[in-house]
Amino acid sequence: MSTRTTARATWPRPLLTLTAASAALAALTLPAAAAPVHDREDSGHTITVGGSQAFPESVAADRHYVYTASIADGTVYRGRPGAKTLDPFLPGGQDGRTQATGVKTTGDRLLVAGAFTGRFFVYTTAGGLVSSYTVPDTGEPTLLNDAAVTPDGDVYITDSLRAVVYRIPAAEVNAPATGAQRTLEVAYHLPDYVAGQSNGNGIVTSPDGKSLIIGYWYSGALYRLTLATGEITKIAAPALTSADGIARRGDTLYVARSVDNEVDTLRLSGDNTRATVISERTYPGADTVTGVAVSRDRLLVTNSQMDTFLYGDPQTSPVFTLESLPLR
Repeated sequence: MSTRTTARATWPRPLLTLTAASAALAALTLPAAAAPVHDREDSGHTITVGGSQAFPESVAADRHYVYTASIADGTVYRGRPGAKTLDPFLPGGQDGRTQATGVKTTGDRLLVAGAFTGRFFVYTTAGGLVSSYTVPDTGEPTLLNDAAVTPDGDVYITDSLRAVVYRIPAAEVNAPATGAQRTLEVAYHLPDYVAGQSNGNGIVTSPDGKSLIIGYWYSGALYRLTLATGEITKIAAPALTSADGIARRGDTLYVARSVDNEVDTLRLSGDNTRATVISERTYPGADTVTGVAVSRDRLLVTNSQMDTFLYGDPQTSPVFTLESLPLR
């Protein structure tokens, strides 16, 4: 076992170094898990992220572009589907965007979560700032992590350090690009949060669009949140500790497991109450896989090198990358 593998085995999902909260979280460790069985038969190709401080935490794709963003400085990168390089699109620090975790697209909008800054940004895909948000000032630490868009256009956002899900109404997402500043509204409260740990993380809609599916990084549990009633139930599935970004196509979930350095494929039951692991996949060069997205017939995965960002370990590579894998 290499030194970097050992570091990952104790790496907490909280991603930041620039706040007091991160210092306390860095001491936390993940419960031991059984060694997974990996599928090493995937063939793929590498996409370079054109920045020396990229540390790409998340990835998103639509018909026109692939996006990723830097947890280190907030730069957003993009390139055409199939391109071998993603180039800077929105400079780090612009609009107060100094950190970036989850990125998502919806229509002609780009959504960017601001990690420990408690900021969230809605842009046009041309780069105009529609609006920016901050979490409610409760005095609690915050980690805005990921977002999902429902069929009616509302956006729901996880906060890994607060037991809540925020909501941005579709009307605000699609409003003119005025750069309005607003406070995020709490839509739901989540169960089973462990104090001081990273909890709710990846989030997607259910196949019928009536629920949210939320993965918890620390416990590895999956939850279903029914939007109409607010009812929250645990999905019957194996614990996927270090579950990070989640993508869905149809009834299939793709879960990036950062510490485990793999992507697990799960099949949802028709009533979304159970999820069965279909495969556990890794690939040469996988380096703390924190984000995943479906792009056409490909699966895009981030090699975030997050242990380097958190702990100052030597970089595995001076070049930051995503991996493009067969979807199968």
